[in-house]
Amino acid sequence: MSKGSLFLIPTYLSESNEASFLAPMVLDVVKNTQHYLVENVRTARRFISSLKLGLDISELKFEVLDKKSSPAEVSARMNWLNQGHDVGVISEAGLPGLADPGSLAVAFAHQNNMRVFPLPGPSSIQTAVIGSGFSGQQFTFHGYLPIQKADRAKSIKKLELDLRSSSYTQVFMETPFRNNQLMDDLTKNLSGNTLLSVSSDIFGSQEFIKTLPISQWKKEKVDLHKIPTVYCIGQFT
Repeated sequence: MSKGSLFLIPTYLSESNEASFLAPMVLDVVKNTQHYLVENVRTARRFISSLKLGLDISELKFEVLDKKSSPAEVSARMNWLNQGHDVGVISEAGLPGLADPGSLAVAFAHQNNMRVFPLPGPSSIQTAVIGSGFSGQQFTFHGYLPIQKADRAKSIKKLELDLRSSSYTQVFMETPFRNNQLMDDLTKNLSGNTLLSVSSDIFGSQEFIKTLPISQWKKEKVDLHKIPTVYCIGQFT
């Protein structure tokens, strides 16, 4: 029996998005896939239902793949591929594998000679970089900054030092309900002439993409509470 293939299926970046935001090949893969590894089953079901492909969602099979999944759990959940089933990996938003546990499934697939098919779709990280005006040729993605205030302040200052020494655009994000606290820490710990780009609710109805020096951000009144946001500090090219 031949092994199944692992499809990395992109999802919407905003709840206001719909099927037209996705490439036709993504819809075709979802229409022909019955097995899924997902961060959140409820979110994945809602996403597939929104595509209006005429599928009976109750017949689909879902297993959770999140940051808490152990290697043994990943191995067990990938057994569908050994049985010849194609498997789709669905993130909470955007592309699976970028700041996302989908990379666990991809690593297992490569280690066990299974085919991996990344499908084209929206990425908040890539979109934030190209919308910033900073270098998209050399950038570093740091994921989430530390939660503790002192550690976060130290991390922010190091990002600025890394930018100065390498010219690499520094990209990072935060849990949405802590966005306003992060903005406050950024304006307090970065130099006034450092450029900060904020990309919020990308592709959504409240999309906000703006690049300003910290000295001007201090005068801006922006509320990012509970809105998915990606941050970049960098230099104009």
